[in-house]
Amino acid sequence: MCSNFLPFYCSLLVLLAVTTPTIAAEEFQVGGAVGWRRPDLNHTQIYDQWASHRRFHVGDSIRFEYKNDTVVEVEKWAYYHCDTSRPISAVSSDGNTTVNLDKAGAFYFVSGDYEHCKDGQRLHLDVFPLHQDAIPKPPPHSNSDPIPLFPIKFFSLLLLTFNAAFLQ
Repeated sequence: MCSNFLPFYCSLLVLLAVTTPTIAAEEFQVGGAVGWRRPDLNHTQIYDQWASHRRFHVGDSIRFEYKNDTVVEVEKWAYYHCDTSRPISAVSSDGNTTVNLDKAGAFYFVSGDYEHCKDGQRLHLDVFPLHQDAIPKPPPHSNSDPIPLFPIKFFSLLLLTFNAAFLQ
């Protein structure tokens, strides 16, 4: 009796595997191999350039690696003025700080050292909602649109597979 259900369960498993989108979170090391450090005078835009070459999504994380420095998450105004007097989260100084990007929108980080921040050690990044390419958007529906066939085809296939399992 149990072997009669095997084709049904296998078909259902394959169908779910094919139709379920996969979303994988990524971890980014801020600054790449350079890490989180005070930029020299010729590279003050290093973190802006680094962020502009990446696309961040909710669920991703960023990791700051540094020595003798700090990372402070701040509001937009504080980012532009290197003001760390009202941080959004606790000041991190352990040399290896990971921040989970848990919501869509702008994130701002600066060095806790005012001079480092003024020299360009600050990061602004935009976080997008979950990977949009993995979640298909339904087309707009109007009253004149034909009835969608996917549910009908899906349940017909499911019924045929279920019947085939019992008829063997």
